[in-house]
Amino acid sequence: MNIISGMVAGNFSAFWKGLVIVGLMAVAYFTSISGLDTYMVYPSVFAFGLVAFGMLGMGPVTIAVDSYGPVTDNAQSVFELSQIEQIKGIKTEIKKDYDFEPNFSTGKELLERNDSAGNTFKATAKPVLIGTAVIGATTMIFSIILLLNLELNLMNPMVLFGLLLGGAVIYWFSGASMQAVSTGAYRAVDYIKQHIKLDTQKAASIEDSKSVVRICTIYAQKGMFNIFMVIFCLTIALACFNPDLFASYLISIAVFGLFQALYMANAGGAWDNAKKVVEVDLKEKGSALHDAAVVGDTVGDPYKDTSSVALNPIIKFTTLFGLLAVEMAVSAPRCIALGAGVALFLVALVFVWRSFYKMRINS
Repeated sequence: MNIISGMVAGNFSAFWKGLVIVGLMAVAYFTSISGLDTYMVYPSVFAFGLVAFGMLGMGPVTIAVDSYGPVTDNAQSVFELSQIEQIKGIKTEIKKDYDFEPNFSTGKELLERNDSAGNTFKATAKPVLIGTAVIGATTMIFSIILLLNLELNLMNPMVLFGLLLGGAVIYWFSGASMQAVSTGAYRAVDYIKQHIKLDTQKAASIEDSKSVVRICTIYAQKGMFNIFMVIFCLTIALACFNPDLFASYLISIAVFGLFQALYMANAGGAWDNAKKVVEVDLKEKGSALHDAAVVGDTVGDPYKDTSSVALNPIIKFTTLFGLLAVEMAVSAPRCIALGAGVALFLVALVFVWRSFYKMRINS
């Protein structure tokens, strides 16, 4: 039920935030046709750009809100890893140096409450970042359409192909990024079981801690490399195939990416905060309910902290780099462009294969 409830929360949040973004763009559109058309040829494109610029203007607020979450999360981790309550005579030392009586259990509970607030803050910041990416990408896509004098018609099979390909890439990316997380986490846990004694209160050694960080970093970089190569090669390949195909592909990337990112960010935040409610409010740590909440949090972390936030640069990179790629592809001889497109498409498929089969958990 915990997993289903988180998915429901993510899906509902995507619906309402999608309506908000449509509302903002609708206001911009109706404003643009109320007199701006006397000053420019495409006032709606200019209006959409202003919406993106306005959301980017909230950058300082968004950064502050988004930074609060990692600060509170790390504060809780530092407290737990320090094992300060086990240091002999620490209460007397704190009383002497800082003139107050420490209460470690209360401090831990307050840190957990702060961490819960940080999760909520991060969940409010991520949609703003995704919204700027999508509205900005929309403006860039319009520029590509106007630059190449394209007319996207659903009766054109290339437009339909592009829409389907964009959705497929978004879902592949979500799976590939989470695959890297799951494999790296498994390898780290396997190393911990073999080298660190979990049945004692003794802290792990510095070298063992570095080894765990090294394992996680290696798998993160492997996943990042596979994903970058696929996005890079596909962007150039589809630009070389057909401009209509590529423009519709960019539209699909923006639309599918928007709702996938909103869904994953808020579903992950709901699962994470559900665990905090069980631990802090219900005081059920160690119970079967807590075990279920931990499972939800395990699913939610790659949702909200990996796939959802990474869709933001994926949308921006694909659109900005695609603007350059499609210009080069259109100006190149057709035979060269088509040959390069086929070759790069095959390279992308190889890295798609690698992102799953080379990142699997093997016994």
